[in-house]
Amino acid sequence: MSLITQTRISLNSLVINIMKQEMLVEMKHQKLHKSWTCRGGSATSSALLGLILLVSSGMMVLVSSQTQDGALDSSDPILVNLTLVKNAKETGALCLDGTPPGYHFLKGFDSGTNNWLIHIEGGAWCSDVQSCNDRKDTNLGSSKRMEHQVPFIGILSNLPSDNPDFFNWNKVKVRYCDGASFSGDVKEAKTNGTTLYYRGERIWKAVMEELLHKGLATAKKALLTGCSAGGLATYVHCDDFKALLPNAETVKCMADGGFFLDVKDISGRRYMHDFFSNVVHLQDVGKRFPNCISKMDAAKCFFPEEIIKSINTPVFILNSAYDSWQIRNVLAPESSDPSNLWTNCTSNINKCNSNQMKVLEGFRATLLDNISDVKQKKDWGMFIASCFVHCQSIYKITWHTPYYQRINNKSIAESVGDWYFDRRDVKIVDCSYPCNPTCLSDGY
Repeated sequence: MSLITQTRISLNSLVINIMKQEMLVEMKHQKLHKSWTCRGGSATSSALLGLILLVSSGMMVLVSSQTQDGALDSSDPILVNLTLVKNAKETGALCLDGTPPGYHFLKGFDSGTNNWLIHIEGGAWCSDVQSCNDRKDTNLGSSKRMEHQVPFIGILSNLPSDNPDFFNWNKVKVRYCDGASFSGDVKEAKTNGTTLYYRGERIWKAVMEELLHKGLATAKKALLTGCSAGGLATYVHCDDFKALLPNAETVKCMADGGFFLDVKDISGRRYMHDFFSNVVHLQDVGKRFPNCISKMDAAKCFFPEEIIKSINTPVFILNSAYDSWQIRNVLAPESSDPSNLWTNCTSNINKCNSNQMKVLEGFRATLLDNISDVKQKKDWGMFIASCFVHCQSIYKITWHTPYYQRINNKSIAESVGDWYFDRRDVKIVDCSYPCNPTCLSDGY
């Protein structure tokens, strides 16, 4: 047995025991929602499996009773209340079902009082009337379905041991309920008596306007971040965020798991391109990118490889080269694998055969090619992991621990902090799978 294999087994045994304890507490406070609608309907089996595995792996952790001002009075994460946007109806900033959008706001303290971190929630997209109609009855389409309190962990944590550089900042989690990464804007859509509101762009503006009045306008330092579909929204709105804060000393963006690729799937289809095309046309997203759509089709403009070409604000790209969500839903979607030849591989990278690994290596090569120009951008950064994982900043164990997902002996939190505060140049690309023994698990 190789040293890498022995190390991985030891790490897995240690951390799985820790995570099981975390899971028992978290399951008392969290509900599993049928939230992934990427394939144009209700949640798919693979996506639900991913959610279940995340919870059963203990990725969502402890909650506690701390004060809402963010000050430390416990070693456990804090529960933060949901705030609904005021005047949402008047501005038309509405979730899919017409309810007001929401966010969770935790005040900063001490040296972080004038610094702000805004996190945009992820949760895939809806691509047609039916899938958006299904989605409006979930927490990803209606504030009526949203949890009234959520634990702030990972990059949102107010514990210095878990979040060394941003623990005492003002922190906001913006809830996702429009189905198009905060990018659409359609008056309203009525189909068979059902009204849907595609208002992501208005939601973005309404939330930012409310936060500006709560202190964001006087921020000295600010970071916009998001995971998955929220990571895509971070690319989309990065320069918008910078424009809101002309007097801030430092404004940057960090997109986690949001670099979705326009690649052919295992059947030869451009599945994700076709899917994004439906999203873009349904919610009129193309008008977000007037210069791009004059040169190519609007769906292509919704991919980060095109969006980053026009971003002027410094961005940190946090992504896995073997992104587990994209492997399951972009590279090998169920509809392209009728014989289920990829089922084992997409659930656990260790079970991929040699031919499948060649396909995954091609996926990795495409990502690296798409971001190759970032290496020449002085103020940009990247952390490209080799673990089979999706979204790494929003969970304690993937964001900052001494034993998980480290490159050059640095955690993701340390690397992002080094980049944000200009302590060093951070453009890290991990070696090919399975070289990194700090990959905790290979199946979520």
